[in-house]
Amino acid sequence: MLTETAPETMLRKSEGPLLKGIDYIEFYVGNPLQSAYFYRSLFGFKMTAQAGLETGVRDRTSWLVESNKVRLVLTGALSADSPIAEHVRVHGDGIKDIAFIVDDAVQAFELAVRQGARPVLEPELREDDNGLLLKATVAVYGDTVHSFVERRAYRDAFMPGFQEFKQISADDSLGIQRIDHVAFNVEQGTLDRWIEFYQEVLNFEEVHRESVSTGVSAMNSKVVGNSERNILFPIVEPAPAKKRSQIDEYLSYHNGSGVQHIALYSDNIVETVRCLRARGIEFLRTPNTYYDMLEDRVGKIEPDLLKAIQEQNILVDRDEWGSLMQIFSKPVQGRPTFFLEVIQRNGARTFGGGNIKALFEAVEREQAMRGNV
Repeated sequence: MLTETAPETMLRKSEGPLLKGIDYIEFYVGNPLQSAYFYRSLFGFKMTAQAGLETGVRDRTSWLVESNKVRLVLTGALSADSPIAEHVRVHGDGIKDIAFIVDDAVQAFELAVRQGARPVLEPELREDDNGLLLKATVAVYGDTVHSFVERRAYRDAFMPGFQEFKQISADDSLGIQRIDHVAFNVEQGTLDRWIEFYQEVLNFEEVHRESVSTGVSAMNSKVVGNSERNILFPIVEPAPAKKRSQIDEYLSYHNGSGVQHIALYSDNIVETVRCLRARGIEFLRTPNTYYDMLEDRVGKIEPDLLKAIQEQNILVDRDEWGSLMQIFSKPVQGRPTFFLEVIQRNGARTFGGGNIKALFEAVEREQAMRGNV
């Protein structure tokens, strides 16, 4: 396994837009209301706004769910011939849009297009009683898009077309604070092209890379991020191997490139995972032998914490800046595609390279159960 942080000579900057962070992530799903209840009941998100026929939106219905700084929009079609319905038919429930916060949506859009991005939505002004909001969109990998959202003249509410939803009882956030990173899978041989796209078009930098082989399957991965490192995208492609990897399986069932997982940052991963298990979330299991050599690899761990980590099947890794703990759910919909990660960083800046092989082997066991190895 090769794991490294990108040296300075690999960092490339363009004249692309300044992205301040992730504004929201939008899923296209078959049933938005049921999906909203899923994230509310199992992950402790609050249902905070809705859009649809009742709010004057005629082509879709959406729910906004939030947990601290994490904002997810769950959108479904209102007609069978909708492009939203077609997206769900082809890909299953999954992520359509990773939207960025910008100060100037027009400038961000024009810079991205000038650098080579394909336009999807020209800058569009949206207005309601809360003010003015600007949004523009460009295409990226597969059928995924990035939107630029300018909120400087918009107050309080989420977006025109949405109305506040007053939840009777507020759910606990379960310690989920923000989005740590968003990982996506691309076809073999396209990784470098997409790394270059993010560098040249969106002003990202390559910050990390690694290659993993289990002897059965293999993958190559590189990570790009914005200058503030509050947007991080691991990009993964399958590599030649004896059998199909989890990346191959994803690409097959998703019918092309797309988001594989979102990593949710927790400030107390042990308690977060304990609560999620109690609510019914299933996580990948790691053999007990993983923990036999854990302290030899990452250093001494306080006995009570080590016991709790092993009980909850949490993985631990260390880099030159510190340590991290992470765990991966099983797919959260029918197709073996999208899943969620929970991560807690204690200084670490990388992505658990020492755990990747253990993760791959755990996924391969799940693949074998599905007959997809």
